[in-house]
Amino acid sequence: MDAGFLARMEHLLHLYALHLYALPYDPAYPLVCFDERPCFLIGEVLSPVPMEPGQAKRQHYAYQKNGSCSLFVAFEPATGQRWVQVYARRSGREYTQFMQYLQKQFPQAQRIRLVQDNLSTHSPASFYAHLPAEEAFDLMERCEWNYTPPRASWLNMVEIELSALSRQCLQRRIGTQEALEREVRAWVAERNRRRVTVRWQFTVHDARQKFANKYVA
Repeated sequence: MDAGFLARMEHLLHLYALHLYALPYDPAYPLVCFDERPCFLIGEVLSPVPMEPGQAKRQHYAYQKNGSCSLFVAFEPATGQRWVQVYARRSGREYTQFMQYLQKQFPQAQRIRLVQDNLSTHSPASFYAHLPAEEAFDLMERCEWNYTPPRASWLNMVEIELSALSRQCLQRRIGTQEALEREVRAWVAERNRRRVTVRWQFTVHDARQKFANKYVA
């Protein structure tokens, strides 16, 4: 935890405090947290025994590996809305496609304040690798880039959403990408309908107390 870590951490904590508690919601400058995660497709070898009254669902221990895919997730804590897309791969091309999709969700935004990690594909360079220069430039300029410190995914609020998605939707066998997309869409629709959000409480003041020995005295 060096000075660079502290700087990025305090910047994000200040950004969260402003958007969630200090300022009214401004659709021109939404705060959106983004990340992705791999998802393995696991199919059944034998058909499970359905659930019945007084009897849990039963499935055979054997399973079939059907490859993997990747979930791209964006979360706007101020409104309790999230957007998820499922892709077969997780390259810069998919990142570019998702960012194009995400920006269409915010037609009023002048600039999206994007919080994300330092993965090599999570960069405007991906836009220039897969889009004409004018499109790449426009896409890049509609984002304000805010990166978490290395090995500090806990500072990205979308990680809380990914944890909920894993517990509530993905902790079971899903054998195909199409089935996964159906299940994830249903999960997203229900969470968005209830406007489930995060009550972020860790502040700059808390950080300075907790990590006091990392700061200059």
